[in-house]
Amino acid sequence: MAEHHHHEMPKSKIEEALGKYNLEITDEEVKEAVKKIIAEKVPQNDTPEVKRFMFGSIELTTLTTQDSAESVLQLVEKVNKFDSEYPQMPHVATVVTYPRFTKLVSESLEVEGVIPTCVSGAFPSSQALIEVKTVETGLAIRDGAGNVDIVMHVGEFLSGDYETVCDEIQQQKETCGEVPMKVILETGDLGSCANIKKASLLAMYSGADYIKTSTGKEKISATPEAAYVMCQAIKEYYDETGIQVGFKPAGGINSVMDALIYYTIVKELLGEKWLTNKLFRLGTSRLANLLLSELTGVETKFF
Repeated sequence: MAEHHHHEMPKSKIEEALGKYNLEITDEEVKEAVKKIIAEKVPQNDTPEVKRFMFGSIELTTLTTQDSAESVLQLVEKVNKFDSEYPQMPHVATVVTYPRFTKLVSESLEVEGVIPTCVSGAFPSSQALIEVKTVETGLAIRDGAGNVDIVMHVGEFLSGDYETVCDEIQQQKETCGEVPMKVILETGDLGSCANIKKASLLAMYSGADYIKTSTGKEKISATPEAAYVMCQAIKEYYDETGIQVGFKPAGGINSVMDALIYYTIVKELLGEKWLTNKLFRLGTSRLANLLLSELTGVETKFF
């Protein structure tokens, strides 16, 4: 993805950037727009082709306190085995773990094209010193991370310190270099659609290669409304800069229908150009078995 981070974004620069976009959106209008998309557009995407595509966009994730080298290796071995057992299916896009397992994942993944990915930057709270965040990110990349997911500092954002928010994202992007970085906005904590849009824009201006809804660790995870606003921001940012930023809903994707709603929002707001397993990702562990069950017609618990 294009290099697009600036080293310093002083306050005036930030205000100038935000000034180019419509931030006067209400939660009500977003709710209505989402309702309409769900009623009118989702049914036509409920097809085997779309389900196969979504399977290939899954970021297979394990982020629990009980994770161990043994349990992570088991997950990777399932991904390796899946390739030969379901040759007609696409492979998942990534395997996501905490950084301490990145080396293990990158050394044991055998499937061409599955990206070892890690959460970093004091996930999920983002409440570490920036020096610690950048070191953690750097070590993950050294160990073979091909994607890095960090968390925007929600507290500083809510208190209006956008300079710190942008600066920390930029510093982590500088550490990532060419490695694509996803910025988690933790949309469930942002309080309004207008804030979600603002956070999306700040993250993109600071170098995010993807914006992602949630860590999955807070009360509210991904919602169709948050997805709608984020895709709206991605589209406007693209129109303004020519830079295509990816989108990842994560947390609370509990059914095939949930995933179809996100797919449809991306299709309606961003179009076919974003419907690749590079630019559209689904952060979930549950979805793989659910999609597999629907596609094979037999309840399958492979993963």
